[in-house]
Amino acid sequence: MSYVPNTQEEQEAMLAHLGFSSLEDLLTPVPEEVRLRRPLDLPAALSEPDLKRLMGAMAAKNKHTESTISFLGAGSYDHAIPSVVTHLQRRSEFVTSYTPYQPEVSQGMLQATYEFQTMVCQITGMDVANASLYDGSTALVEAVLMALGPGGRGEIVISAAVDPQYRRVLQTYAFARGFAIKEVGIENGLTSLSELKSIVGPQTTAVVIQQPNFFGNIEDVHAIEPVAHQGKTLFITAITEPASLGLIAPPGSYNVDIAVGELMSFGNSMSYGAPALGFIASKQKFMRLLPGRLVGQTVEEGGKKQTGYVLTLQTREQHIRRERATSNICTNQSLLAVGATIYMAALGKQGFRELAELCLQKAHYAFKQITAIPGFEPAFTAPFFDEFVIKAPVSASKVEKQLEQAGLIGGYDLSESYPGMDNAILFCVTETRTKEDIDLLVKVLKEVQA
Repeated sequence: MSYVPNTQEEQEAMLAHLGFSSLEDLLTPVPEEVRLRRPLDLPAALSEPDLKRLMGAMAAKNKHTESTISFLGAGSYDHAIPSVVTHLQRRSEFVTSYTPYQPEVSQGMLQATYEFQTMVCQITGMDVANASLYDGSTALVEAVLMALGPGGRGEIVISAAVDPQYRRVLQTYAFARGFAIKEVGIENGLTSLSELKSIVGPQTTAVVIQQPNFFGNIEDVHAIEPVAHQGKTLFITAITEPASLGLIAPPGSYNVDIAVGELMSFGNSMSYGAPALGFIASKQKFMRLLPGRLVGQTVEEGGKKQTGYVLTLQTREQHIRRERATSNICTNQSLLAVGATIYMAALGKQGFRELAELCLQKAHYAFKQITAIPGFEPAFTAPFFDEFVIKAPVSASKVEKQLEQAGLIGGYDLSESYPGMDNAILFCVTETRTKEDIDLLVKVLKEVQA
């Protein structure tokens, strides 16, 4: 066991302290039949330069957005990260910080978190936001649990146009907690309003939609809202592409009760899909039901009465009596939240709008060029933001394979989540894509057709 970082003498001293004469004596409780009586089947040890060379060659097999042009979205988006974000985010004060239970020594992180909460409220139009959650899917679960209340029973109506991963996570919690879920079908890439009206009833606790939805289409939220608010039903909106909030109406403007979603793409790399940065925001009347932690602004007592920041409205049950907690989310994604805060501050209001405009314009240019190719048709006619669905003349897997050979990361194969959509591909075009990138995509797609 040469990889154990201690000497033979140290091992003998530890064994003697435990009352054993050898490592074999220590392993006596392990049954003979489960022991491996041969050396591990591993290659010979390498020198440090050779190991670096091997690991570098293995890493080079990965495709990423710095080496490959990507048109893949579906919940994780390739947005440009200003250099100021990583420069500040990776300062030791942020990287090494932990739960700020002692506000007097944690003012920097507390203020950054307070700014994050403020910016989430500004872009969503909601009254209050917490200090972030694990990811968008668990944020949606927490919003649903808020709607269900302490009893945890009821019926949740959710659109089939909500991210399939979010719906799967919600189904897992429903199985464990005992609440029912009904899914609303899709018409022309949008939540079926007629079906929604027929499903929502006295037992409905919450209605959940996504805006823009998983297909990139913009839902008619003003038509959905009165249906969602029948009786005491809460209206929940999920947002996986936050750049859309630079142009389309924020949840607060169409009377949403709880808004959740994903902010990883703001100032943080996609990192193979994780870690993520969930957010949750609500109307003020639900503030005491919000999971996790909130940072509040206060004034120091005495003398100068300086502004200070503290954790507030955080129940101790979430830490010490978890079986009685309203939520078992008692932490947050501090470092990623700092990155998102710096990113939004760097863009500013005008930059945020310009980001959305670039995404919208480039996506529509790509859509127009692709649908001009014989055999490639729009799957829906609904308005969209920076994602759209194309019906290809061949299988989506064949299209993706040819794109990969051309050095492109293609769209998302919708047949993986929606049976019957075998030739449907979800493409995403953000501000990072150039006209040359899009024209190359169109060129390769023309070859697929041929």
